[in-house]
Amino acid sequence: MSKKGRVLVAMSGGIDSSLAAVLLHEQGYEVVGMTMKTWDYANSGGSKKETGCCSLESINDARDISVNLGFPHYILDIREEFGDYVIDHFTSEYLAGRTPNPCVLCNTHIKWDALLRRADKLGCDFIATGHYAKLKENNGRYFIAKGLDLNKDQSYALWGVSQQSLSRTILPLGDLTKPKIREMAIERGFHELVNKSESYEICFVPDNDYRGFLKRRVPGLEEQVKGGTFVMEDGTVVGEHEGYPFYTVGQRKGLKIALGYPVYVTEIKKESNEVVLGTFDELYRDGMYVNQLNLLKYEDLNGQRLDTTTKVRYNDSGSPAVIEQAGETMKVFFGKSVSAIAPGQAAVFYEGDDVIGGGWIVSSFNQN
Repeated sequence: MSKKGRVLVAMSGGIDSSLAAVLLHEQGYEVVGMTMKTWDYANSGGSKKETGCCSLESINDARDISVNLGFPHYILDIREEFGDYVIDHFTSEYLAGRTPNPCVLCNTHIKWDALLRRADKLGCDFIATGHYAKLKENNGRYFIAKGLDLNKDQSYALWGVSQQSLSRTILPLGDLTKPKIREMAIERGFHELVNKSESYEICFVPDNDYRGFLKRRVPGLEEQVKGGTFVMEDGTVVGEHEGYPFYTVGQRKGLKIALGYPVYVTEIKKESNEVVLGTFDELYRDGMYVNQLNLLKYEDLNGQRLDTTTKVRYNDSGSPAVIEQAGETMKVFFGKSVSAIAPGQAAVFYEGDDVIGGGWIVSSFNQN
């Protein structure tokens, strides 16, 4: 047993997780590689060729790295638990008129839990991933912080990981940039990793057509939701849509409606099967309510109001906001109105680079 301990590394077969395993091996950890099989592309019914973290090619790439460096590698089949939780949630959120974020849900409720259970069985002290984020500890609290490479930072996706899980987590890439990772891979002879393309789609929607996925997932869905109306902010009916689950807040393209000026989806009303449209300016909101909170940096805000930078989606640069906790709900007041706040997406609160915590957006509001 290594003096540094035994670590189970989640290896997707891509450059980031592979280098995470390589670096930990070089630092003297006893490394065990594990690739998680979350989804069968054949079951998606999409048209895109199987690629990404669940493909046979990626599994073989992860195994090759492990063999080359002399540490064991396992394949973990979590398709059943992934499908039952992540995909069912993805589907039900759209049917509820919300816009889900399955990658955050998978990280926090499936991958970390699955890794820790297997880590215990394999006698591993820690788990590790190739996320571009940092892990900090202060006064017994573990929390995530932004990675050095802000262009690749993945701290937004990790707000939901529990304290217990974070206490056993290692994030080797937090102080590295993507160009440096590529350079290190080349130095070590892993040229094939540098040339691999990266996938940014949802893994179980490889053709990026979530509407087609929903139609295949829920037989008869089109018939169930057709006949709804497009309405303006004042309630004026301006057309008929294809069904409320097939639209998201902020959407402009694909509305198939001409009013002589650009309009966007500002709200989705499931009960009345209405999709509300408005101008670009009408997308903006002064605040929002967030629930199902997970606080990281602080155990409790104790009723205090905190100045934060708050992100409302993954690629959001963040906006100044004051947050105020009331029980299980966070009320967020933006200093300057924010566009296209979508219920169902994750909201993450930052103090500098540190993640205070996050939750799921319930609704947005204007103060006047």
